Amino acid sequence: MHLKIPYGLSNFKQVISGGYTYVDKTEYIAKLEDAGRHLFLLRPRRFGKSLLLSAMEYYYDVGYKNDVDTLFSNLYIGKHPTPLKSSYQVLFMEFSGIDTDGGLDAIYLAFDRKIANALQTFLQRYGYPADTHHLIEAEPTPQSRMEAFFRVVSGQKLLLLIDEYDHFANAILSRDLTLFQRIMGKGGFVRSFYETLKTATQRGTLDRLFVTGVTPIMLDSMTSGFNIGENLSLHKGFNAAVGFTKAEVAQLLQPLVESCQLEPQALMGVVTQWYNGYRFHAQALETVYNANMVLYFLKNFDTEMCSSPRQMLDDNIASDYGKILGMFSIGDRDTNFTVLDELISGGEVTAEQRRKFDFEKGFDRDDFISLLAYMGFVSLQRETLSGEVFGIPNHVMRELYFRYFKVELERRNQMTISNRAIAVAVETLALRDDIQPLVAEMVQALQLLSNRDAMGMDEKHIKVLLLTLLYQSSVYFIQSEREIDRKYPDILLLERSPIEVDHQHLIELKYSKVSDGETGWATKRQAGTEQVQGYLQLPTIAALPKLSAWLLISDGIKVEVVKVQ
Repeated sequence: MHLKIPYGLSNFKQVISGGYTYVDKTEYIAKLEDAGRHLFLLRPRRFGKSLLLSAMEYYYDVGYKNDVDTLFSNLYIGKHPTPLKSSYQVLFMEFSGIDTDGGLDAIYLAFDRKIANALQTFLQRYGYPADTHHLIEAEPTPQSRMEAFFRVVSGQKLLLLIDEYDHFANAILSRDLTLFQRIMGKGGFVRSFYETLKTATQRGTLDRLFVTGVTPIMLDSMTSGFNIGENLSLHKGFNAAVGFTKAEVAQLLQPLVESCQLEPQALMGVVTQWYNGYRFHAQALETVYNANMVLYFLKNFDTEMCSSPRQMLDDNIASDYGKILGMFSIGDRDTNFTVLDELISGGEVTAEQRRKFDFEKGFDRDDFISLLAYMGFVSLQRETLSGEVFGIPNHVMRELYFRYFKVELERRNQMTISNRAIAVAVETLALRDDIQPLVAEMVQALQLLSNRDAMGMDEKHIKVLLLTLLYQSSVYFIQSEREIDRKYPDILLLERSPIEVDHQHLIELKYSKVSDGETGWATKRQAGTEQVQGYLQLPTIAALPKLSAWLLISDGIKVEVVKVQ
């Protein structure tokens, strides 16, 4: 099996010419052409936006006229060409890599240089005279550069593609709201830049514009200066414009299924649990998979051992959890912590999703949840009368939340939980069937949680604490309250390829109030033991090999262990 996986590649020509596997999304180029002239599509990071933008550049650019048939002949749009194929000079801009640590002046200079470089590349590519290059370079501001540029290209019809329009803005917002407002707000250099684009669309020079990014935090800055753009991010018809559908993932997995003689549904189940779950419209027929995560899995799948990657979480995605850290300081940190607590203990939060953010009015709970949704940390589950219900989309995101929850728990309670001690405790559980080291870590953490009111100690929070400890190790696949024959065991710790363990575990938790004394404790012990015995009769549970079953009873201070199997 020699699939060439385009993990980390976002140049369309490189992917096609290099013989890499390409999931055909070019049908959406036609849909975008029909949808309007000035469009925005927002999706979480590492979803495939840049590759779609690159495909549009090669398709529409008059300079690639001789390549277009070769590149697109086997794809949807090659077989169904649109009227605007190969008809534009294309101006491409992207705003990643702007260093936001140096303050206002450094950000301004980096933004200005991005624009100057994009304009110079354009003028060079289409053979504009040398004096036009000097003219653009001599202009003192991003706004005046754009105005001079549009004078130079007057009479042409341009397509402008902007990738990662908000990349630097997200970083600024998470650190300094005042600086963000100075740059993006009225009179800020970003807003002035977008105002020049609006003028160019009115004069007909800028015929079409397509912008991608992650969040709408700058849409207010853009669209107040540029109020003709249409945001397609939450439209049902564009739910799967980037990211992969189930059918597309099944096709990508097929060579692994054949070469390793794997059960297709089982392999699809693994990939679905880890990487699926994104929905951008409540009535969208299906959820989509994070494209980069799936490509990471395919690239790192061990075809000799026929096993999944040891690390199911790509390091690049893992680094994104730093973004959660930054977002908790926007607005009221306690409100944001409550949202996190609700998410990891109940699995869902309800909010009214924002189409735009108005930071002049502050930043509330709905804003925070909406921001989590745009960044892919939560995803739309369904609509209710009181708002949209969001949940954690998949196991990757759940792992990131629990890793972060530990950080936040330590910060709020001035405590430290040792990752090394947890790793050893989980290893002891996996190889020796000994739960005591894990329980010892749990007891120590409970005793350190002096801020009990914030934790609201009950069975739910005892479970959250145990899950927080377990998620710091990647040994087991952790399932919490998974429905099995209409019953919900608290925690299942399941073996996951390629990591081998000697023991899998079912853990049930019971909380006994201190005020209920020994009688209450004994009642919980009996009820819990019977409950675990009931779980062990379920065919799905009974079929699990190497299974140990435990009951843990706690009053929020001490923990008793009962081994049921």
